[in-house]
Amino acid sequence: MDLIYASLMAVGLSAACGFRVFVPMFVISIAANGGHMQLGESFDWMGSDFAMIVFGLATAMEIGAYYVPWIDNMLDTIASPAAVAAGAIAATSCISGQSELTGWIATAITGGGIAGGVQALTVATRMTSLATTGGVGNPVVSTVEAVTSTVMSVIAVVLPLIVILFVLGFGYMIHRIVRRRRRKRQQAPMQDALPVDSPPAQSPPA
Repeated sequence: MDLIYASLMAVGLSAACGFRVFVPMFVISIAANGGHMQLGESFDWMGSDFAMIVFGLATAMEIGAYYVPWIDNMLDTIASPAAVAAGAIAATSCISGQSELTGWIATAITGGGIAGGVQALTVATRMTSLATTGGVGNPVVSTVEAVTSTVMSVIAVVLPLIVILFVLGFGYMIHRIVRRRRRKRQQAPMQDALPVDSPPAQSPPA
């Protein structure tokens, strides 16, 4: 049962890394520092006072930077690989306390993959907001991402069973997006093949 809880915790924290890189790390550090979370021996440093301060400052800087116009889109180029790495670290820190081998398997399969998938979705959402609102709607997107990352991180540590609902919901969103894009691609050739209506012929003047 402990391994199941640790696995669900790893999935939730990895997904949260896809929204914000340092928020889940900050939550892990707080939980480990307070004795509410058991980390693997290789990750005990994450529960130190120094790590908690560093992750807290990094979290504040990351959240603030996403409210600066155009910089938020530039940060996505850095955040995408960083989210994969953070997701892998978050997953391993949770599960390696139960089994070192299982922890590294979680790193390779779930941690980075889940974080990368969520990050790709957030990038697409921000690009859509930039194209449709000229960047005016990006602060709203940033707020939703920061709140989602925080809530998901806390729930992953406190109530990991609820993480299943988040994963199912995220999977459903991805399914709908892929299905919608596939439908648009299928409809595009059909629209191009439709004949263009020619204007009605005019009768010659009498």
